[in-house]
Amino acid sequence: MSALASDTAMIMAAGLGKRMRPLTASQPKPMVRVAGKPLLDHALDRLAEAGIGRAVVNVHYLGDAIEAHVRSRSRPSVVVSDERALLLETGGGMKKALEAGLLPDPFFCLNADNIWLDGPRNAFADLSAGWDPAIMDALLLVVPHSRAENFRGEGDFHMDPLGRLTRRKTGRIAPFIYTGIQLVSHRLLRDSPEGPFGTMLLWERAIGEGRLFGANFTGRWFEVGTPEAIRPTEEALTGG
Repeated sequence: MSALASDTAMIMAAGLGKRMRPLTASQPKPMVRVAGKPLLDHALDRLAEAGIGRAVVNVHYLGDAIEAHVRSRSRPSVVVSDERALLLETGGGMKKALEAGLLPDPFFCLNADNIWLDGPRNAFADLSAGWDPAIMDALLLVVPHSRAENFRGEGDFHMDPLGRLTRRKTGRIAPFIYTGIQLVSHRLLRDSPEGPFGTMLLWERAIGEGRLFGANFTGRWFEVGTPEAIRPTEEALTGG
């Protein structure tokens, strides 16, 4: 396997989990169990399997439960980025961790509710193989509709022959869905606002500069945003 572009991944685990209610009434979404283990452990186990040594996990909603859960983890080692005082959204969360010196350049970033089955190579190797910091601010792992299990939306991005991404146009279906996994340069976060903001703000600027790219994931990805998606995901994972 080729060398990975980074040894650190940030896991976005601070959200309120509203779409996963009522399961998140008393537990944070990353602790919801799928196929016998919490969503967060699915993500952490994938990092360990890929050889990524360090995870930065941000916390807000019921953050104590997440912090207690990851305390004993050694592969990867886990550092908590504390947002319990103010939920910063995805962009603000990355900025806080970056300013605290927790994120190298570049770093992987993934949502805590990601579940996927790797193809010929793992997701982080897919991103690393396509990474070119000279022309990219971020490289997003995307999948076509045929490999996006449980997904019922209209897609997120169009991708040109060189891999550059543009957002779905109103009234159209976009062929690629963002998996929630990306490889991020510090350059993406330059001159970003204070307080809460979403990553889309940064992506829009990168699109305008021709510096947002996509890598076509070679495996299968599962949308696990609602309680209804849990059973079909478990059946696909276990073959049952």
